[in-house]
Amino acid sequence: MRFDLTTLNLVLAIADTRSITRGAARENLALAAASKRLSDLESRLGVVLFERHARGVRPTAAGRALLRHIRGLNASLHALQSEVADFARGIQGHLRVVANASAIAEHLPADLAAFAKKHPGIRVSLEELTSSEVQAAVAEGRADAGIFIGPALEPGLLARPYREGWLSILVPRGHVLAQKAQQPFDALLDFDIVGLHAGAAAHEQMLQRAQALGRPLNARMQVHGFDAIAQLVEAGLGVAVLPRTVAERFAQLFAVQPVALREDWARRQYLVAVQAQPVLPPPLRHFIDLLSPNRENA
Repeated sequence: MRFDLTTLNLVLAIADTRSITRGAARENLALAAASKRLSDLESRLGVVLFERHARGVRPTAAGRALLRHIRGLNASLHALQSEVADFARGIQGHLRVVANASAIAEHLPADLAAFAKKHPGIRVSLEELTSSEVQAAVAEGRADAGIFIGPALEPGLLARPYREGWLSILVPRGHVLAQKAQQPFDALLDFDIVGLHAGAAAHEQMLQRAQALGRPLNARMQVHGFDAIAQLVEAGLGVAVLPRTVAERFAQLFAVQPVALREDWARRQYLVAVQAQPVLPPPLRHFIDLLSPNRENA
């Protein structure tokens, strides 16, 4: 079955405007022509895409499914147009990189700056995902390279060591836990925990450890972004577990204090991964070699 972009964009316009008439006008189509395009598409698919009501139309379940794919297709087309246009401006390649929040906060900015300086003709786009989402994005081809907390679980990935990181506790300045230079994880379980959303590597590690101890993890607040965590900790709304370098940085900005986390799992291994393939494209090979030089494949 073949689809044309005009009809797909018409479906999107109808959904956005909740009207076949307004959707047709947005796409510069006559109402009769738009109605025929929609009717023909529904006939080919064998489903009704919109429910008609006195106040307009709204997508059916099948229509909503199609709309998700149309939006994804449009995003891909815009990315394609942008990437091709880059070549006209002298860009020699484009890398899609995904990484977890800790890797971005701890190590990636300096390495990306070094890569950009060494390879100015290669454009890098970066997206933050959880470690599991990073692996899936690379395995499914939605990203060229991913940086995440090991281990590598997705089949078909070629992973190499990137860097190491350490987790620390972050507490309000003067907190009882700050009376010692280091604390075990179970000491945190007497307090509310402020952290990243479920699926983040640190959250999953804490959850597993709490379950192993037979105690609940009082994840009172889960947010996106380390800045928000630090401010919530400063406000006395809980304690947190963050990358050590991030915790030390926030101690200079907020009324918070880092405390060493006395656990084996506080030491973490970052990996950089690509899809397993016989030969890496030159831009991707340059990127991997800079992040993980002279190291054996993991």
